[in-house]
Amino acid sequence: MIQSVGSITINIIISRMKTKKFKELFRMGGTTDYGKLTPVISFLGAVFLIFLWWLEARFEVIPTKIFPGPIDVISALGTLATDYNLGDNAWFSIKMNLLAYLWAIGISIPVGLLIAIYPLPNLCIGKYINAIRFLPLPATTALFISAGGLTYSTKLMFLVVALVIYILPEVCNKVNALQNPHGSDFIYLETIKTLGANSWQRFRWVYWPYVTSGVSGSIRSLAALSWSYVTISELIYKDGDVNGIGALISTSFRQAHIPEAWAGLFLIIIIGVIQDFLFKLLEEVLFPYLYNRKRLTFVTKK
Repeated sequence: MIQSVGSITINIIISRMKTKKFKELFRMGGTTDYGKLTPVISFLGAVFLIFLWWLEARFEVIPTKIFPGPIDVISALGTLATDYNLGDNAWFSIKMNLLAYLWAIGISIPVGLLIAIYPLPNLCIGKYINAIRFLPLPATTALFISAGGLTYSTKLMFLVVALVIYILPEVCNKVNALQNPHGSDFIYLETIKTLGANSWQRFRWVYWPYVTSGVSGSIRSLAALSWSYVTISELIYKDGDVNGIGALISTSFRQAHIPEAWAGLFLIIIIGVIQDFLFKLLEEVLFPYLYNRKRLTFVTKK
C-alpha cells in the first residue's frame, strides 16, 4: 500500500516536472521556481540527506559512538525531554538569545549612527570600528566573570558584546556607504537636500530607513553565529538543572551520552531555522519596500 502510494506520488511529480522544464534542474543558472513543487523538491532533498545519514551509520563510515545514526538521535530527543528538562533548557537559551539581540540592536544602531553621521567621531573612531570584529571573544570569558561574577547577567553581557561587535561595524559601514559621494546611494542624500530638508528630515527619511533596512539582513545572518556564542556563554557557569541547550550538550558529551548531545545540536539547528524564518517575516513587516517586487506582482494578479 505504502509502496503504491509512493510510486504514484513520484509519477505525479515527474509528470508535472516535465511541464516545468525538468532539464532546468541540471542547467547552470537554471530557475529554482517550480511553483507548488518547490517545497516538495526541498522535502525530497531533506529525505535524501537523512537517508545518506542513515546509510553512513549503517556501514559505520564514522563510528556510531562518535556520530550516531538518525534513529538514535531522534530517540535521544525523547530522553532529553523526559530526563533532562529539554523544554526549560531550550526556552532558557531562546530567551537569552532574543534578549541579547534586543540589547545589541538597541546599542549598535544609535551608537553607530552617532559615530558615522558626524565627521569628527567618524574620522576619530569610525575608521577603526571594523577592527573589533577580530576580537577573539571566547578568550575573554575570564574577564567577563571578573567583571560580573558567576551570574546570569554575565552570560547575557557576554552575548550582547558578541553581537555588538558584529552589528556596530555594519551600521557604520552602511552610513559611510550612504555618505560616499562616489557611491550609487549618495543620490538619496543629494535629492532630499535639494528639496530643502533640514537635518531631522534627512535623518528621518533617509538615514534611518536606509541603515535599519540595510543591517536587517546582516542581523538575520548573524543568527547562526549568535547560537555559537549562546553555547559559549552557557558554559561560563552552571546553576541548577536549567542552564540552556549549550550546557546540556556539554554535559551530555562529558557523560558520553553521544546521541543526546547530537540531538541537542540538531535541535539548535531547527531553532535557528525557525528563528531565521521569523526574522524574515518581521523584516517584511518593518521594511515592506524591500519586497516591492513580490507585492507588486500580488497586486497585479488581483
